[in-house]
Amino acid sequence: MNSPADPRQTQALVWIQNQRLTLNSLGWEVAPESIQPASSDASFRRYFRLQAQRKGLSSHLILMDAPPEKENIQPFITISRLLAQAGVQSPTIWMDDPVQGFLLCDDLGKDTYAQVIASRGHDPQACRSLYQDAHQALVRFQRFSLEHLSAPTIASLMPYDHGRLMQEMRLFDEWFLAHHTPIRMSEAEQEQLLQIYDRIAQACLSQPTALVHRDYHSRNLMLTSQNNPGILDFQDAVMGPLTYDLVSLLRDAYVEWPEEVQLDWAIDYWDKARQAQLPVPGDFSDFWRDFEWMGLQRHLKVLGIFTRLSVRDGKDGYLKDLPVVLRYAISAARRYQGLGPLAKLLERCV
Repeated sequence: MNSPADPRQTQALVWIQNQRLTLNSLGWEVAPESIQPASSDASFRRYFRLQAQRKGLSSHLILMDAPPEKENIQPFITISRLLAQAGVQSPTIWMDDPVQGFLLCDDLGKDTYAQVIASRGHDPQACRSLYQDAHQALVRFQRFSLEHLSAPTIASLMPYDHGRLMQEMRLFDEWFLAHHTPIRMSEAEQEQLLQIYDRIAQACLSQPTALVHRDYHSRNLMLTSQNNPGILDFQDAVMGPLTYDLVSLLRDAYVEWPEEVQLDWAIDYWDKARQAQLPVPGDFSDFWRDFEWMGLQRHLKVLGIFTRLSVRDGKDGYLKDLPVVLRYAISAARRYQGLGPLAKLLERCV
């Protein structure tokens, strides 16, 4: 797909050709020769856009290329159907082949929230409706997950448990502190940091749980004309703390908002969640505390992941987003009793 020598390109084109009769029966006429790169992400997945027609109207489809030895597309298929059942917009999957690692789905367009926010001058008033829509979609699929806890799809989701939360935070010292800063800690400091990780994990696990997208942010939300937003990159969904996706959205590594805007928009979500009878605290200050502790867990993880992407995978583009995430983490760590040592450690990394 990058060049004729790309073996996955040849394999994908053969696969699409072999699916043409089935696609025709679904009303699609696809032009494989029109294939063009659409995007890539932090995983081994790549996405490509193909020209297509349905019912005589010009359109596009997205091809996901997920090498099966590296990626499993079945979770994407499963969660996409779950989100559709919840009434939020995810790409309709027309053809899939988990064995070869290919999938054809709807194209939700090229307008990510991140791009639209930039085009609107990063103006909170101009962008408020985007976030109101995102809050409504978030509440909708969270509510659906709680109403269908016994459904096989939801019951089979992995829990965001203590072990996983701890493992993710350990990426901070294993990658960010070890490679990006670097900072050497004594054994006593390392033990103190593990105790802080545990305290953060316990605070997160005290929250109510629901379906968690895990990357519900401006690069994975698409502005659409109907049922906004279109939701992407949901294949890693789990059942976990209720505030996790709101943290991903409002304390986005790629779009930074002033704290007063974060508070305003968090209240909008909280109001919608209460109206939908989600189990959020009745006092907003308690909800905001949950939000901040959950955010701290995510920020530590992201600092580690972005460093790992650079050091291990050669993806240096994420390094420019580290300062934003570091500011979030320092701000939260300074506010709460027992997190002073973490705040001081983070301040050393600036």
